[in-house]
Amino acid sequence: MVEPSTRTSARVVRAEITCAPVSVAGLAAAVEDQAAGAVVTFDGMVRDHDGGRSVSGVAYCAHPSAGGIVARIADEVAGRPGLRALAVVHRVGDLRVGDTALGVAVSADHRAPAFEAVREVVEEVKRLLPVWKHQLFADGAREWSNIA
Repeated sequence: MVEPSTRTSARVVRAEITCAPVSVAGLAAAVEDQAAGAVVTFDGMVRDHDGGRSVSGVAYCAHPSAGGIVARIADEVAGRPGLRALAVVHRVGDLRVGDTALGVAVSADHRAPAFEAVREVVEEVKRLLPVWKHQLFADGAREWSNIA
């Protein structure tokens, strides 16, 4: 039996804010590691409704510090035991229903730490990242959300 790695930090493959489409499959491929027994992903997509209203699109705006904050979140989570590699990307700009807004992928020695790391990254991004959502509703109305 091969023992889990004693490394203290996983590789952070990507941690960024981007205007380009996010491929969760691409993030999963980027974190692959032959020593990993699990790769877990999260695909946070723009949904077609919010609060009982039909949504036709979303525009995300980020504070200039957002890139550094997402990198810090990735670095902190990458220090958890048993992880091999981590990638997290948040998209900004105009997105359509079905587009990926937040993609996360983690490889780990075992499934439990991979699931825990993905959840922690998502929760910390939602809690700390200065990104705001401007929703466009099907009736033409617009509304900001995630405003502190």
